[in-house]
Amino acid sequence: MTWYNLLKIAFTALRRNKLRAFLTMLGIIIGVGAVIAMVAIGQGSKQSIHDNLANMGSNMITVVPASNLAGAKISGSSFQTLTEKDIKNLQTKSKFISKISPAVVVRSQAVNGHLNWPTTMQGVDPQYLGIRKLTIKDGVSFTDRDVHTSAKVCLIGQTVVNNIFAPGENPVGKVIRFDNIPFTVIGTLTAKGNNAFGQDQDDILIAPYTSVQNRILATIYFQYIYTSASQENLTDSAVNEMTRILRSSHRLTAAQDNDFTIRTQQELMNTLSSTSSLLTVLLTVIAAISLIIGGIGIMNIMYVSVTERTREIGLRMAIGAKGKDILLQFLTEAILISITGGLIGVLLGIVSSRLVTIFLSWPTIISESSVIVSFLICAMTGIFFGYYPAQKASHLDPIDALRYE
Repeated sequence: MTWYNLLKIAFTALRRNKLRAFLTMLGIIIGVGAVIAMVAIGQGSKQSIHDNLANMGSNMITVVPASNLAGAKISGSSFQTLTEKDIKNLQTKSKFISKISPAVVVRSQAVNGHLNWPTTMQGVDPQYLGIRKLTIKDGVSFTDRDVHTSAKVCLIGQTVVNNIFAPGENPVGKVIRFDNIPFTVIGTLTAKGNNAFGQDQDDILIAPYTSVQNRILATIYFQYIYTSASQENLTDSAVNEMTRILRSSHRLTAAQDNDFTIRTQQELMNTLSSTSSLLTVLLTVIAAISLIIGGIGIMNIMYVSVTERTREIGLRMAIGAKGKDILLQFLTEAILISITGGLIGVLLGIVSSRLVTIFLSWPTIISESSVIVSFLICAMTGIFFGYYPAQKASHLDPIDALRYE
């Protein structure tokens, strides 16, 4: 029997019971659609995390002070281990760092006339803008001279602008108060939105770090040191080099732990991506259970079909059909059901992914591999769950089959 005849017989049999065939496909359709949608959401989540962290500076390396007393290493910005000496040593001795900025942070009220807003001021070096990939929307940035003179100037983010200035008012050149100290706004920052942790990156004031140290915090220590590796693939080399320089700067012996912690964006990317991948795998496995249920449905319906068509099988065998022909006939029907369900499922998965992006604003990326793998699994499901009923049909005795009522 030719493949054309097998397909023709299979189509005829499925058309005879359209509703039953569709209900049989339903498990496959839902399974494939769910797998594709879950993988698309997972891939979109990973890409979104990568893009958000890259937007913060993919080459960025952060140094945080830490305690190494009594063998317990605890990191935190409240420890006092980072100083101007560390900055100078890193600037002069490092080969893999392109930019460096100390940072001190303080939270208070930003006030403009009768309007006020609780926000954070970061005291940094002008190079900080390049490290964090911040750009000026209006006005200019502060300079090294402003750092040396502890100038009372600042840059403000769009969230602060929206809350302490009237709509349409230009903040550049205006004087605001922060922690009761007047600061002249010399520029506004381009909006960046929320980061990967949901924090508003525009709710910020940026000023020279000496201004914050001398006029607000009265300290000589830094809470952070931000650096940028010259190239993303040199991040690990930069971390090793910085560790060596800072240990020497802090006069730590070989037996002493670091009194600082170095973090990279790549570490954060890997951690968040691995978490996202784990959740994607979990959701995909749950969705794939529908494929198994769909396969059981195919096996069940093929058993019913064999029973209903026992006399037809006997008649075919009586006029010369071989057991192999009967096996291929029912196996073709099972594969056709699964492949048709798979095609509809692929369409459902793609449409569902688009709807998730449109209505829920979740990023999704439809993976070609997930579509191909899901479709291949459909064909394998049809073969695996359809083979046993088809084999049973091929082993029927023609005489007994013709007598079947």
